[in-house]
Amino acid sequence: MTLRQIGGLAGLTCAATYLFGFALLVTLLAPLGYGTGNIDAAAVVRFTQANLGIIVTWNTVIYIVNALALTVLVVALAARLRTASPDWSLVTLAFGLVWCALVLGAGMIANVASERAVAIAQMDFESAVETWKVLHAVELGLGGGNEIAGGVWILCISLAAVWHRVFGKLVIGLGLLTGLGGLLTILPPLGDITGAVFGLGAIAWFIAVGVALLRRPDPAPSLA
Repeated sequence: MTLRQIGGLAGLTCAATYLFGFALLVTLLAPLGYGTGNIDAAAVVRFTQANLGIIVTWNTVIYIVNALALTVLVVALAARLRTASPDWSLVTLAFGLVWCALVLGAGMIANVASERAVAIAQMDFESAVETWKVLHAVELGLGGGNEIAGGVWILCISLAAVWHRVFGKLVIGLGLLTGLGGLLTILPPLGDITGAVFGLGAIAWFIAVGVALLRRPDPAPSLA
């Protein structure tokens, strides 16, 4: 199996982690306020005490598994761009690996926050809530609350694809929309809306780029 094909599977894996995350977000975790600006920290700690395995699994899939698959996809896409534009290949590789590191770090902190909150809650529930709030804020700062790094990377891939005709219109269109949505999460009033645009767009883009990598041969070297 080639790196291109492995990258295609990695793209589909990234989409699957997002779908898994959204599924829990709108079902089991919906009453806690996850995905909104009104999350109930005390309710989260109580839920985590009773369902630590669910929370750790959720964090592990949406962050850690995603980051590992994303790393493979980043490398595969950089390799695909290399023959068309070595310079853009390096740019996308750099931005992509930065995003991978942030996502992985957010996942590690999210799991530590959950485990520490449960341990502290046995002795002091209020302290557990405050500890979770602080660590959750760090998690959001790394990547759970904004999508700037991911937006920049997807946008760079999409622009390179436009200029060098590496992918088709579907991948490019979804990438431009998703990338812009990620960048706009920097604006607090638009955070929830643009975050949803990025998340849903990323699912479609990951699927599209994964299928494209599995089906399309590597492009011929550019003479430009």
